[in-house]
Order: sequence, then C-alpha cells, then structure tokens
Amino acid sequence: MNRQAVDLLEPRTERYRPLIPQPQSASLRTPPPPVPAGDREVLRVLVVEPEPRAAEALVQGLLRQGHLAESVATGGKALQTHHQADLILLDLDLPDLDGLEVCRGIRAVSSTPVIAVTARGSELDRVLGLQAGADDYMVKPYGFRELLARIEAVMRRARPRQAAARTIEHGPLVIDATTRETTLHGRPVDLTRKEFDLLHLLASQPGAVISRRQLMTQVWDDAWSHRGRTIDTHVSSLRGKLGSSSWIITVRGVGFRLGHA
Repeated sequence: MNRQAVDLLEPRTERYRPLIPQPQSASLRTPPPPVPAGDREVLRVLVVEPEPRAAEALVQGLLRQGHLAESVATGGKALQTHHQADLILLDLDLPDLDGLEVCRGIRAVSSTPVIAVTARGSELDRVLGLQAGADDYMVKPYGFRELLARIEAVMRRARPRQAAARTIEHGPLVIDATTRETTLHGRPVDLTRKEFDLLHLLASQPGAVISRRQLMTQVWDDAWSHRGRTIDTHVSSLRGKLGSSSWIITVRGVGFRLGHA
C-alpha cells in the first residue's frame, strides 16, 4: 500500500503510529466510536493486505467496530483461510499471486463477499476486478467510514443468498437448518453432523452440480486436500439412510447434485 493510503488510514500526530483508521477530511478527524457487538451484525473479516501497518490499521479499526478481524499478507494464505470469513477485503497487489487470480480462486469455491482494494483505479481495472468475482471495488486512498458503508451495502446484498431457507422441502424430503433435523416421508432420518451439512448444501442449490472442491471447502473447511474417499464415504452413507442412491446423483469428474426418489 502506498504512503498516501497509509496516511489516510492513520491520524497525524508528531509521528506515525498504527492506530485506528481515519479519513483525511477535517470534518471526519475523529474515528468512528466503538460499536457494541450487540448493536450490529458481527462479521468475521479477513483482511488480505501485504503492508503490515496498513493491515494492522484495518484490523484494529474493524475490531473497534465490533467485528472479528484478522489479516494475512499473501494470496496463498488467503486461499487457505478464506472459508473462515464472512467478508474478505482483498488487496489485489499481492507479493506472491495475482490478486485477480486469488479472487477467481475464492469465487470458484465460495460465495463469501469480496471487496477488492487496489491503487489501480482505471475503468478497465474496475471491470476486471468485478469480472473476477469481486462484489465491490475500492480505490486507494479511501476513508474508513466509506469502507464501513460499503461493507454494510455488500452484506445487505449478500444476505439473501447466504440466508438460504431455514427449512428446505424437496418432495418428501424436509431439511430444517434451525433444528438440524431431516425427515423423509414424515419419518426422521438420523444423520451425523457432516452428513447433514453435505445434504443441506446439495439441497440448498437444487439442480446445481456442487464440485468436490466446493464440498471440501464448505463442509470440511479444506479446499486443497485430496481426500476424495471422505466425500464418497459420506455420500454412500447418505444414500443408504435415504433409502435410494437416486437422492444424490454423481456427475462424473465434477461432483454431485441432489436428485429425487
């Protein structure tokens, strides 16, 4: 991050210190006051920022607003840890990987909202960032209050797709995410935690083929291992408990989708 952006995120004193982020505008010198966690949705925010002082300023500012935040400095780390976040602030200028490729990698296996952050502000740069899967695009330098407003706007748009129906009905199959109970023809089906998560993910996107990588990411929090037998074992168990292999359809070389009996 360039010095101008760091200046924007840190208040001017006799010397620079990594404090709470502040905008430069004289009318906004005072940082936003701490917000009790109970007054707003608490988000787990992953800050992907290679510049240590800028990363610390962002993390501390988000913590001050009641969110949970941590930072990583490389694209590789972002790809390993993004599944733990509700929102990702992704600097596109990374030391190890192209930021656009990191954004595409995250979007390929996850619907977690991504706000791209970069000093590149041309129309083409913005278009490329949005086409890579970013939900919003911020050009440095920017004000912290604007960042908070954009986070709130992105999360408002994201909630409908994140807040999948608490109860999913697929013919005689009923899956209740609140009670984590599954019934088939009105009779309870006893599922393990991972079996339920796997079935719920498939049922939440009826007709869509869910890739093995996406299943490993969203059910097992592991996008990069090759534990293929883990998925196959759970799918086999689910088919047995549902009484028919046609409930879960294998799409060879891709993944699985929900079927019907």
